[in-house]
Parts: sequence; C-alpha cells; structure tokens
Amino acid sequence: MKGERPLVEALQAFTEKQPYSLHVPGHKNGTISGLPREMKKALAYDMTELEGLDDLHHPEEAIAQAQGLLADVYGADRSYFLINGSTVGNLAMIYATCRAGDNILVQRNAHKSVFHAIELVGANPIYLAPEWDEHTQSPGAVSFATVQEALRLYPQAKALVVTYPTYYGVAAKDLQQQIELAHKAGIPVLVDEAHGAHFVASEKFPDSALTLGADVVVQSAHKTLPAMTMASFLHVKSTLVSSERINHYLRMLQSSSPSYLLLASLDDARHYVATYKESDAVYCLERRSQWLQALRAVPGVEIIEAADPLKICIRVQGYTGMQIKQFFEANRVFVELADAQQVVAVLPLLKHGEVFPYAEILARMKNAIIQLKEQKQTIINPQKSYGALIGVSTPHFTVQEMEGMEKEWVPYMRSLGRIAASMLIPYPPGIPLFVPGEKITVAALSQLEELLAIDASFQGEHRLEERLIQVMK
Repeated sequence: MKGERPLVEALQAFTEKQPYSLHVPGHKNGTISGLPREMKKALAYDMTELEGLDDLHHPEEAIAQAQGLLADVYGADRSYFLINGSTVGNLAMIYATCRAGDNILVQRNAHKSVFHAIELVGANPIYLAPEWDEHTQSPGAVSFATVQEALRLYPQAKALVVTYPTYYGVAAKDLQQQIELAHKAGIPVLVDEAHGAHFVASEKFPDSALTLGADVVVQSAHKTLPAMTMASFLHVKSTLVSSERINHYLRMLQSSSPSYLLLASLDDARHYVATYKESDAVYCLERRSQWLQALRAVPGVEIIEAADPLKICIRVQGYTGMQIKQFFEANRVFVELADAQQVVAVLPLLKHGEVFPYAEILARMKNAIIQLKEQKQTIINPQKSYGALIGVSTPHFTVQEMEGMEKEWVPYMRSLGRIAASMLIPYPPGIPLFVPGEKITVAALSQLEELLAIDASFQGEHRLEERLIQVMK
C-alpha cells in the first residue's frame, strides 16, 4: 500500500527515473566506485537533498511523513530519525535540558556517550549506583530507594538519566514509579533505551520507557530492529522538555549531509515494527525456546534469560566468557560481548515464517564447546561493582576543574584512592570503569584486574599494555 514507507518509496521512485548526477556524493550514483559489486549496487540510493527526497533538517515531505508514522507507532508527541547513532540522541537530550553548572542525576553504568554529553555541556554529574544483578552477574538497574535519595539530596537537578534495559537485558521493574517520583519534583526523565527499540512490538516484551512516562527516549534501531548500523530513533513525550529544543540541538549535532541509506533503513525498521503482530511474537519466541532447549542440553552449558527475551547469557562451567567467545568465533559464530563469566547473544526479532539458521548456529556452538573443553579450566570470581559503591555520589573534581591541573601515569595497582584523570572504558559494552574526577576504589581496581586477566578490550586514554593509568598529580 502506498505511503507505508514514504522515504523508501520516494528513493525508489527517484532511482527509477535513471537520473544523471552532477551533484554530491562523488561516486555519481556508484558509477565510479571501486567497491565490490554487491556493495556498489547500494550506492544508487546514496542520495543527497534533491527534489522529492526531502531534507532531514527541515522535513516537509517524505521524511516528515516517515517521522510522523514513527511517532504514531511509539506513542510520542514528536519522533526523529538519527543518523549519528544513539550517541547524538543522548547528546541532544542532555543539551536540551542542562546548562553548565547544573546538577544532573545519572545512572553510573550509563553508556560513555552520556558521560561525554555531560562533559560537553559542563553539567555536574551526580552518580546513582546500580544494584548488582545476581541473575546475569552484571550491574543492573538503579533502585527506587537510590532515586528517592538522589532527589532528596539534589531537588534542583535538571534531569534524571537512566539506562533501560542494560546491555545484558536487565530492565528496572519499578521504572514507572521512579519516573512518577521525578515528575513530582518537576524533573524530566531521559532514557537511554538503546537496546529496547523492539519493546513496543509485543506485549511479551517489557514496556517501553515512553509508555511508562519517560520524557525523552533514545533507541538504537540498528541493535534489535532491521536497521543499518548508526540508525537510531529519538522520541519526545513531555510537558517538561521542549521538542523544539531537542530539534534545535539535533540540527546542530547531526551531520549536515545525512545518509539516505540510513534514513531509508529507519523508515523500513519503523514499518517492520509497526506491522509486527502478536502471532509474530509467538513464532519468534517459540523458535527461540526450541533453540535454547537444545543448547541447554549440551553438557556444562548454562543459559541465563533476562527481562528482554532477545538477550541471552551463555556460560560454560569452568571457562571465561572470553574463552567461550574465542572458540565460538573460531567456529564462525559471533556474539555481542564477553565478560569474565559469559557471553551475551542478541537474538533476532523474527516475524512469522522468517527463517534464521538456529540449527546451524547450534551445531557450530556444540563443536566450539567440544574444542573449548580440551582447554584448561579457569576460575574467576565476578566483581560486583563498576566503580561507585555508594548509592548517590559525586566526583571529587569536575571535568572543568581538572582542565588546569597536572596529570601523571602510574601503575594501576598503585592508584588506590587517586583521582582518575581520564576515562577507561571496557568495550563492549562501553560503560566506563573509571570516569574523570572519580576516586579509584578497591572494587574498581579488582574489576580492572579481572578484565585484564581475560584480555578484555579497552577504549579511552590508557597505557594498559604497560599496566599504567592516568591520574591527577
């Protein structure tokens, strides 16, 4: 039916005219590209703001229609396509609510982009420590009591930022009550829902934070919906946050040359979730259940299911997640992340009749586990912290205060009690272990040792190959 995917249809109609390009981009509809043939085909749709294709920064036609349909699906006042990932959405919502010197309440196991946004704005972060989730052996959600205490101590805070769900699929059960509490204080709730774009698809999934009353919600459509990498959504439904301010900052922060391939994939992903039925969810979860049952039958394998059905933790008794990941990859099965205990897999949001190679993946996993069990077993006790153990805490120095101060490199084992000078980020999942201005604790150093022992990857400014980290002098 015409109008179901306005931007996709506009791109198709445009390319069917076999246009000649005397405009950017320089590959000229793919005619002078050296990319492999299959990749080159997509360049015919890699357009710019031409007649009939609308303009992301001033949408009036196909993009406006597509974003309107997106808002309808998610029940938002306004929804926006993001072509710079959820990172730009996190930046925009914090810029729209905070100014330099403002206090902002932020879940300590937030994504690095949230901390970067706070630093760029110059706001003062108030960290809310998450509860340890015993089930997934990972930092989980912030408790209602912690939010209540933070609002008591900082009633003038300009925003509360939470992550829902976590990278491991943990979803706060009392998020609606937390939102209502913040709203009573006149404080908007901003939600990094990067891993929950599919929640609206079925009653069998957790509720979306937007449904629960959040003011601004950012979702990575590319994580669980069929969208291209970097393609995300932002939704606003609020009397406390102006959608015009959000739009103002998106125009400043997003690329002035947006990718129409990304935009088209967002239009298609929105259509996918809009047409998803409860019968599709039944089919999807039945295929998932059958696969998990077969995987559980493999000796030594433990499956941990989180609140989000698309997130699965896989453990093999006596082996680290990094070891499991290594042997899975040797058998051409690639998971989302690995930690000391497990690997995390992201399963597909299937519609009825869609085929996914579960059987072949299972066979490869079984072979990987046979090979893994020929290796020496490892025992690592998980560290129940990502840094801050206190429910509500503040950094010792703000980033602005640190700008004129000296820094130095020290062996990380001699950094206890020192003030971190730079961000240290295990990646994935991209949750900072150290943030600038924060005092380094025993728990954080124990976590670092554990991550180094399993050869985890790190982002940020560090010299961990020399066992050095940067601290304030």
